[in-house]
Parts: sequence; structure tokens; C-alpha cells
Amino acid sequence: MMARNPSWLLTLSAMAILLFMNAPTLVVLIASFSATEYLTIPPQGWTLDWFAKVLSDDGYIRAITTSLILASCATGLSLILGTAASYALHHRMVRGGDAILSLVMAPLVFPAVVIGVALLQYVSLLGLRGHFIILVLAHVLITLPYVVRSALSSLTGLNPQVEEAARVLGADGFTAFRLVTLPLLKPGLVAGGIFSFVTSLDNVPVTIFLLTPRQTTLPVKIFASVEHGVDPSIAAASSLMIAGTAIVLILAQRWVSFSRFF
Repeated sequence: MMARNPSWLLTLSAMAILLFMNAPTLVVLIASFSATEYLTIPPQGWTLDWFAKVLSDDGYIRAITTSLILASCATGLSLILGTAASYALHHRMVRGGDAILSLVMAPLVFPAVVIGVALLQYVSLLGLRGHFIILVLAHVLITLPYVVRSALSSLTGLNPQVEEAARVLGADGFTAFRLVTLPLLKPGLVAGGIFSFVTSLDNVPVTIFLLTPRQTTLPVKIFASVEHGVDPSIAAASSLMIAGTAIVLILAQRWVSFSRFF
């Protein structure tokens, strides 16, 4: 009996910590169904009208569309560049690999606001502010480290003799990588892609410095809307982001089974 108590207490403590960490998310989800025109917890009545308002508002639709396109483009480029970079760094194909890796990981260390201000000054000097491709490249800068780290973790756990065997059997370097190494990297790349997509989709500090008045993303629109007053439509928009992220994670788990990777 005494041996079971620590396990029971550990489980209870873990559940309490998880509940505390997810309490803000639960509050947002509950508030988005409020029937009143102001945020109340618990809600005084339940309705789906705020979701309908968000999905019928042209401003929100444009912001959601821009966010999805931006996150998709940034994630795609990060996967391509990150996979190539991690493969080259792991096999020591370039000199100064440690310095290059530190440079790639630097955006995880610097505050996002500092990166946003630096990028604003840089693109302003070049006269490129307002171009969507600049916004995509800025998001690649902050999402690339997640792909590189995940891909390097996967490469470290691979048996190098598998790819060597493919080359011995007649495959060239690219074919061996495409047919042998890349499928084995899939769990790590999917994990890095999800982190990249969510990071890009949720980013405000970098995005807000590079947007023009005619452009907006969903997080920036929510941030700007809070300054003018809080109503359940903001909670509804946030709930849509939470639900979308949860769906992506569930589908990814069913596709690659992260338990095999972690």
C-alpha cells in the first residue's frame, strides 16, 4: 500500500499541473460560447452566434486566409531548407558546422521583438517592406530552427549503414536519400513541420512589424481587436485557432505515431 501512494500522488500532481497550465485555454473556449455581448465566466447562456460572426466577417476571413497561406509557405520552405541543412551538418559536408548550427538556432535565443525590429529596419533600408515574400522569409527565419533540430534528432538515431547499403546496391546519393533516408526521417520532419506551422500561425512580435495597413493575420487582428474592447467574438476566433491546431496534432499523431519518434 505504501508503495502505491507515491505513484498516486505523482499522477494527481501531474493532473493538477496540466489543469493549471490549460486553464486559460479552457476559459477562452468557454467564453466563446457566451450569449452576452461581453465576456463572462461562467457564460450567462450559450450560443454559437459569435462563431458565425467571425466566419461571416470579411476582415476575419482575410486574416485567416493570410495566416494559413503564410504559415503553409513558411513551413514548406523551412522543411526544404531545414532538411538539406540538417543532412549537410550531420554528415559534416560543410566547414564550421557548429558555428552554422548556432547561427540557425539563434532565433530561439533572441527575443522575438528584437528580431522583428531588426527585420523592420533591414527591409525598410532595402525598400522591401510590404512584400509578402519578405513576410514569408521572416517566418522561415523563426521556424527553421524547429525543423533543423527535429531532423538532426532523427538523423542521429539512424543507422548510417542503411544508406550506405543502398549506394552499394547501385543507388546514387540523391536516390538513396529520397528512397531510404527521407522516409526514416518522416516522424522528425512532421514534428518539425507542425512546430513550424503553429509558430508561424501564432506569431505576432515579428509579423506586426512587417505588415502594411492593408495586410493582417489572425493573431495580429485579435491583438488589435483587444485594444478596442473585448467581446466573445475574439474568444471565438481564438477558439478556432485552438481547434485547428488540435486537429493538426491529432491527424499528425495518427499519420506518423510520434510515440515511435519520442
